[in-house]
Amino acid sequence: MSREPEIMESQVMWEPDTKRNTHMDRFRAAVASSCGIRLANYDDLYQWSVESYSDFWAEFWKYSNIVCSRLYDEVVDTSKSIADVPEWFKGSRLNYAENLLKHKDNDKIALYAAREGKEEILKVTFEELRQAVALYAAAMRKMGVKVGDRVVGYLPNSIHAVEAMLAAASIGAIWSSTSPDFGINGVLDRFSQIQPKLIFSVEAVIYNGKEHNHLEKLLRVVKGLPDLKKVVVIPYVSSRETIDISKIPNSVFLEDFLATGKGDQAPQLEFEQLPFSHPLFIMYSSGTTGAPKCMVHSAGQAALQQCQTHGVSSLLQIGWMMWNWLVSALATGASVVLYDGSPLIPSPNVLWDLTDRLGITILGTGAKWLAVLEEKNLKPCETHNLQTLHTILSTGSPLKSQSYEYVYKHIKSSVLLGSISGGTDIISCFMGHNVTVPVYKGEIQARNLGMAVEAWNDEGKPVWGESGELVCTKPIPCQPTHFWNDENGSKYRKAYFSKFPGVWAHGDFCKINPKTGGIVMLGRSDGTLNPNGVRFGSSEIYNIVEAFEEVSDSLCVPQYNKDGEERVILFLKMASSHAFSRSLVKRIQDAIRVALSARHVPSLILETKGIPYTVNGKKVEVAVKQIIAGKEVEQRGAFSNPEALDLYQNIPELQDY
Repeated sequence: MSREPEIMESQVMWEPDTKRNTHMDRFRAAVASSCGIRLANYDDLYQWSVESYSDFWAEFWKYSNIVCSRLYDEVVDTSKSIADVPEWFKGSRLNYAENLLKHKDNDKIALYAAREGKEEILKVTFEELRQAVALYAAAMRKMGVKVGDRVVGYLPNSIHAVEAMLAAASIGAIWSSTSPDFGINGVLDRFSQIQPKLIFSVEAVIYNGKEHNHLEKLLRVVKGLPDLKKVVVIPYVSSRETIDISKIPNSVFLEDFLATGKGDQAPQLEFEQLPFSHPLFIMYSSGTTGAPKCMVHSAGQAALQQCQTHGVSSLLQIGWMMWNWLVSALATGASVVLYDGSPLIPSPNVLWDLTDRLGITILGTGAKWLAVLEEKNLKPCETHNLQTLHTILSTGSPLKSQSYEYVYKHIKSSVLLGSISGGTDIISCFMGHNVTVPVYKGEIQARNLGMAVEAWNDEGKPVWGESGELVCTKPIPCQPTHFWNDENGSKYRKAYFSKFPGVWAHGDFCKINPKTGGIVMLGRSDGTLNPNGVRFGSSEIYNIVEAFEEVSDSLCVPQYNKDGEERVILFLKMASSHAFSRSLVKRIQDAIRVALSARHVPSLILETKGIPYTVNGKKVEVAVKQIIAGKEVEQRGAFSNPEALDLYQNIPELQDY
């Protein structure tokens, strides 16, 4: 039997403990007292934070105990719009790494590192982390790394990556990274734009039970980066004695590199004091339809914004999440768990085992992983204790309504399930989990403080309870300061401000529930469907279709004829042991008609053997839209399974439109 979707309004899945005095409650009380205003609940606090955003960020700076050597002269010039990219906290001097390493409880564990197939869990205390960062930084300085130089990692989610990043940040260098599963072209598309001086890499990784040698890829990457002065190779899978790096120019093993930083005494940590707007990270857009955009994020914004998300929105103690966002949890004194490898090997319970073993309180994961666990009929509540776990955070793609049911029925009924959304563009979250408001099925709980987020129609008017473009109407300290190699800012303006002048359009489609304040994400707006004038997001279709047990995945894209008319094509990837059939197509059509409307029903429903995903796990609609229109997709390095793109060429059923 299919799990046919049910239509349900605002079903409460979790409610806050009203007796609990949370960080959010304490912050609200502090603001009310300091500003002499009445703030009865989160909604009052949120409205004040976006209307008086300069006062809000000043209060938050004070509350979060940001470490700085010089206080700011002005929070922000409120006469400037978000499109002007105003300067924040002008005059202040601080260092991001100093804020992450400020905790003096030396013996407390800062990092746990677990790896696929390894029983041993590595532990690093805050004191050990500070010592390692000092050594990395001394070696970097010795080789000539200075303020503003680019240092990059071609690294897994590991202790080495955290140490190298914090060392670069302590000097005032700019850190950028890609995962080892990126192909050569994908890495060069990114790193060649920013001309790094130093690269850290591993010789191999283990994923899905297999060893993947990394040295051949590294050699070709290094040859494509002429400005590199040093290549530091970290023995990660094999011992140093078995690794040959002789062919890689300017290469050195990590141990030998760090030895150059040692003097007569252990090096001391030095934190370069820099403006709030000093570049810290370069992040990249997905690059599925063109060269990736290089988004520059500042040291101050990362320290402040992520303190806000980690420290106030939740009670963060231990977590596992998006990398830059995850590591910033150190600023709250949290212990961070790094996991490298497949979350399904040696069994799909690997992260639940880790949760029980380490006493994890907050588990960050992807919506896709939760869907896979449900597909495998896993019931962690029956096999694991999960006593310490109080929050599960999900990101990467919209969390389906059925996943909410699965989590509360089969994982833990008392957990706060927080779907979060924001992205690489703001290295933060526009909306997410909140310990003071209920969780409603299928909805992200709330817009985050200071984030003036609305859903707008094509006329630029806010719509409530209807689908619209996700916009941010007021300045935020977490927007990129600029794009790398975008001298006149034209790429930046085109990316965010071409749709609604003076207002940030994020490229996502969403719906805000006026009754609950919750948000439903509906997919990328460049993948928005608009047949016969009915505009809707692809996720509205996915939520229904992927509730069928016969379907393991799906892809919904538009196709245009020569007159510009649009029809919707739905591709289904069948679950194992299930066959594509006319009766299934009919039941899916009926389910979409009942849940949405007759005009939402796709014109064609076809079977596919594979669906393309980006390396960071996002379903790719735009590239498939281009292929069925007869165009080439050149940036194949951004895909985890580029071969899936070939399945969409010359499909007979699409030729006569």
